[in-house]
Amino acid sequence: MLWTANRIIRKFSTSSNYYQNKLRLALIGQSLFGQEVYTNLRKQGHRVVGVFTVPDRDGKADPLAVVAEKDGTPVFKFPRWRVKGKPIPEVVEAYKAVGAELNVMPFCSQFIPMNVIDHPAHGSIIYHPSILPLHRGASAINWTLIQGDKKAGFSIFWADDGLDTGPILLQRECPVEPNDTVDSLYNRFLFPEGIKAMVESVQLIADGKAPRVPQTEEGASYEGIQKKSNSKVNLAQPAEAIHNWIRGHDKVPGAWAVIDGQTVTLYGSSMLGESVPAGQPLEIEGASQPGVVTKNGLVLYGSDSKALMVKNLQFEDGKMISAAKYFSSGDTASVELTDDEKKIAEEIRDIWKGILSNVAAIEETTDFFKSGAASMDVVRLVEEIKQKCVGLQLQNEDVYMATTFQDFIQMFVRRLRGEDQEEEMVIDYATKDVNNMTVKMPWQCFINGKFEDAENGKTANTINPADGSVICKVAYASVGDVDRAVAAAKEAFEVGPWGRMNPRDRGTLLFKLADLMEEHQEELATIESIDSGAVYTLALKTHVGMSIQTFRYFAGWCDKIQGKTIPINQARPNRNLTFTKKEPLGVCAIVIPWNYPLMMLAWKSAACLAAGNTLVLKPAQVTPLSALKFAELTVKAGIPKGVINIVPGSGGMVGQRLSDHPDIRKLGFTGSTPIGKQIMKSCALSNLKKVSLELGGKSPLIIFSDCDMDKAVRMGMSSVFFNKGENCIAAGRLFVEESIHDEYIRRVLEEIKKMKVGDPLDRSTDHGPQNHKAHMEKLVEYCEVGMKEGATLVYGGKQVDRPGFFMEPTLFTDVEDHMFIAKEESFGPIMVVSKFKDGDIDGVLNRANDTEFGLASGVFTRDINKAMYVSERLDAGTVFVNTYNKTDVASPFGGFKQSGFGKDLGEDALNEYLRTKAVTVEY
Repeated sequence: MLWTANRIIRKFSTSSNYYQNKLRLALIGQSLFGQEVYTNLRKQGHRVVGVFTVPDRDGKADPLAVVAEKDGTPVFKFPRWRVKGKPIPEVVEAYKAVGAELNVMPFCSQFIPMNVIDHPAHGSIIYHPSILPLHRGASAINWTLIQGDKKAGFSIFWADDGLDTGPILLQRECPVEPNDTVDSLYNRFLFPEGIKAMVESVQLIADGKAPRVPQTEEGASYEGIQKKSNSKVNLAQPAEAIHNWIRGHDKVPGAWAVIDGQTVTLYGSSMLGESVPAGQPLEIEGASQPGVVTKNGLVLYGSDSKALMVKNLQFEDGKMISAAKYFSSGDTASVELTDDEKKIAEEIRDIWKGILSNVAAIEETTDFFKSGAASMDVVRLVEEIKQKCVGLQLQNEDVYMATTFQDFIQMFVRRLRGEDQEEEMVIDYATKDVNNMTVKMPWQCFINGKFEDAENGKTANTINPADGSVICKVAYASVGDVDRAVAAAKEAFEVGPWGRMNPRDRGTLLFKLADLMEEHQEELATIESIDSGAVYTLALKTHVGMSIQTFRYFAGWCDKIQGKTIPINQARPNRNLTFTKKEPLGVCAIVIPWNYPLMMLAWKSAACLAAGNTLVLKPAQVTPLSALKFAELTVKAGIPKGVINIVPGSGGMVGQRLSDHPDIRKLGFTGSTPIGKQIMKSCALSNLKKVSLELGGKSPLIIFSDCDMDKAVRMGMSSVFFNKGENCIAAGRLFVEESIHDEYIRRVLEEIKKMKVGDPLDRSTDHGPQNHKAHMEKLVEYCEVGMKEGATLVYGGKQVDRPGFFMEPTLFTDVEDHMFIAKEESFGPIMVVSKFKDGDIDGVLNRANDTEFGLASGVFTRDINKAMYVSERLDAGTVFVNTYNKTDVASPFGGFKQSGFGKDLGEDALNEYLRTKAVTVEY
């Protein structure tokens, strides 16, 4: 009765799946890949009439058999299909009895007779993990890496006699990353995309649209199966060839070398740059020079004297260790378990028992792998334990390093207690006794959760603008450092916990980060003050205070990012559901300026992280310290390694590499318009990465005669002199109505003369030093040009006669539209005032808009109609009415024209770091 009901449903269903052509399929193969292909083909409406897979191993069924038996699909587990090259008749007859129209072979390790291959009406298709005709044979993925191919891929072809020479039905390819392994390549592309392609291929066949493209012999290759016996590393060759050999065998079968007379398998290879960390030498048989055991791993040298790093080592007894611990691998004492830990250990014993169902009892000495566990069992073990112990940082690699039950429990308990985490973060602080506290400042690159020297060992001094003294040296990152940071961010996004984290948990971490910033706000404000020249009270309230608010605001957004459902035309008799999903972009680069070092970091990175991305951030070369202190706090907050990376250095090297890097999907930049244009060009030419730009400004402020004069003077001062004029939205030009012009100038001059210029850490100081010497000199030159062109210098215009980079607050009047200072941004404490005729609203609007910039603007008037009229016509991303500088974390911020595009802050900022995917389903 049930089958009859199903047939009726199939006949009358309105789902598009059942109106398309569908086939009766035999699945011949095994593994999780086979299981996923089987499941997805059934979802598409194809009927699997039989599954032919391998016999149970050690009492455990293959994953394909498990799911098929659960569905009630006939399952056949033949040990072999032929004997002495001849088909076994009863096996062939059992196969033919299912009546398949097509054989689908997703992953098959058995030799299938040709009378089975050719039997169905549509023949047989098989998946092969290379771009045929390249790398025919059973170790195709290995050879893709061993030979250093720049691209990998897979082929779905019409099965032949086992030589991988049949006609091609479909192929897909992807780039090979520098440190890809067999596992990473398979998990990132070959597995997920291969499943989709197998399903697509079956439908093409069902629809009669499947091609048969004969394979060419040009470029064809056939390599043998890689086994442990033939995977020894030849160390007498260039480093890149050694690296390719190791990663081409990682994890199976494992490349090995002879160290201290025993076979040691090498895992986790990556190329090193010019700088090699210090360590202890280690003799390795056949190597051109001794290896070096460092804090990061084992360094090997090639015949070309270039170096590579190996992360993990496995000994003949199966024990795996971190290569960095080679000389101390036996020093760890066992821990005594508490009663609660013993209970948890018994729960884990049950998990082991569930996986190793063939083992009668899980003893202390039971070895996970020697008991028959495979790589998918590792994934299951890790995920089941993480499900029980939420928040525990456990990786697949940990299982390989603790293979017996007793070793695994010891490792687990240490991890649970926090004793066996990665080495506690080591920070080589630069310290300074200042502002009644000892400030501790990290100065190295922050990559993959660790502070470390730049690859080339270079540093640069960062200067205190208040007196010109050196605060400390700071790492000067190289291209290699950027590449390592991007690789860390990519791994954190694709395979780390950040990408899999519940959005609400992600928000919790960002809230915790904001709390830590608040806890350290005085130290952060002090760093901002000595590194950028910001007045301490302003740094505390705005530089740091708004940064904290920004992270709290976006932390609240993490679990509120939503798509929508969309009504679309219904093509009867089908029904359709269309919905959108908001997805993170991946690895993002952020390049920030020197005027608000921490706040600009927060404005961009908080939205970026809330959206689920990972990031590599370049602070300004002259103000890197608060970004590096922020990095320290991210570790304390529990942000997973690799999610946030900070690479101080030059724009020409670090910034340019970020713009060019093919693995970065978005770049957010705040800075000058010329540099923004260069970044946009580089981003387009590299990989068309998404860009948001907050660039230069020449923001007009219009003051009408009917304004509140006291407020207009006070806010006009703030619009120019706030943060020493080093303010993106500073009023670059004031237009004052003629009838109040002279009074306005008189009152502004009175206020300027009251301003206290001095030590930014003095709480009574109004005006601190300019950010750096070159900028101060540029401001003096700007004033000289203004005077030469005929503008009236009412006050200031010179450097203050004292140590440091102090610029006098400056006031220019009689500024005409053609003058340099009327058109160009000073980015300093220079008020530029022009008058306009009484009542000439449209005239002053034309003058205000006669600029290629459009970041901000303002108007002061008591007439609300006039205010609204002017605000509608000012061509700028922000308009302030009877106020200025009033930004808020919930309000979008960004410019028009050559002031850039894209928004910081508010909900709009999230969309800069998200992509929209539309999904349409027929049902």
